[in-house]
Amino acid sequence: MSNISFHQDIATLKEQLAKLSTGYSAAFILCDENTETHCLPLVHEALTNAFVIRVRSGEAHKTLQSCDTIWFALTHRNADRRALLINLGGGVICDMGGFAASCYKRGIDFVHVPTTLLAMVDASVGGKTGVDFDNYKNQIGLFREAAAVLICPAFLTTLDGRQLRSGMAEVIKHYLIADEAAFHAVEQSEKLTYDLALIEKAVRIKSHFTQADPDEQNIRKALNYGHTIGHALESHRLSTDAPLLHGEAIAIGMAVEALIAQHLDMLPEEDAGRVLTVLRRYFDLPVLSTEEISAIIALSAQDKKNAGATRRMALITGIGSYAVDVAVGEEQVREACIWYNNGIS
Repeated sequence: MSNISFHQDIATLKEQLAKLSTGYSAAFILCDENTETHCLPLVHEALTNAFVIRVRSGEAHKTLQSCDTIWFALTHRNADRRALLINLGGGVICDMGGFAASCYKRGIDFVHVPTTLLAMVDASVGGKTGVDFDNYKNQIGLFREAAAVLICPAFLTTLDGRQLRSGMAEVIKHYLIADEAAFHAVEQSEKLTYDLALIEKAVRIKSHFTQADPDEQNIRKALNYGHTIGHALESHRLSTDAPLLHGEAIAIGMAVEALIAQHLDMLPEEDAGRVLTVLRRYFDLPVLSTEEISAIIALSAQDKKNAGATRRMALITGIGSYAVDVAVGEEQVREACIWYNNGIS
């Protein structure tokens, strides 16, 4: 975690940003219309000479076309290989900004300043970058670590409840694969505080996996629990009038994949029930339509973890334990989606 720093307030964050930007030929800030309005004013005085690059918000704009906008701005502002890109935003900004910086002139440094809970505990940590392509999540991307990740919970005051819950899905996922005690605390808690302690605990779990397996050849795959089903549903919903936030899709994915693990005799029924109970507390889990189940089956066949035509999933085997590269068939996915519908209806 040597590249990650935690800041209790904006003042210390600004000090660190100012120090980091010195020594570069130029600094650029990537933001969307939301972070430009609500977050940029909080830090801009530390980066008065930085150029602002604006892209549109949302997963629908996490594309190569948006990267064109970034590369065009860098090129026409004469950014050289000693320039710095500061990604100020949520998961889309971190993923896409890291990818664009990694490709520009074969790579310039980038810094993540995550402004959502999801980005703080997940997207900004571990060196994954990428964009969506042809309706598939993160289909184009690479591994490259940020020069620094600056985490400050003060940005969370700019978020609504839906965004905070979306981030909580990744926190719960971290606990489910690695920390039974933390998951039990979530079960017993009437109200969580989204503070630095919660964020640090989740980040340390993710960092454990990413540092042990930087290129996702083995244990890092556990971090994909909930993501085979979740990414497929998230991609499908992008083309509808009811898109899901990433965490909302991952919550559904964790529920379905817990049922897959249960019916593969990998996860005790009691533990699967605990997972669904906590997820139902935080999320309005929807019934999956026949069309959505078919889309999940089709899109999950393209998941990056797959081996040829075989779906390979990361599943939990208990609260705080996991298995990776589990072969799961099409009918097992379909049946688990039906069991999920029966369990929440």
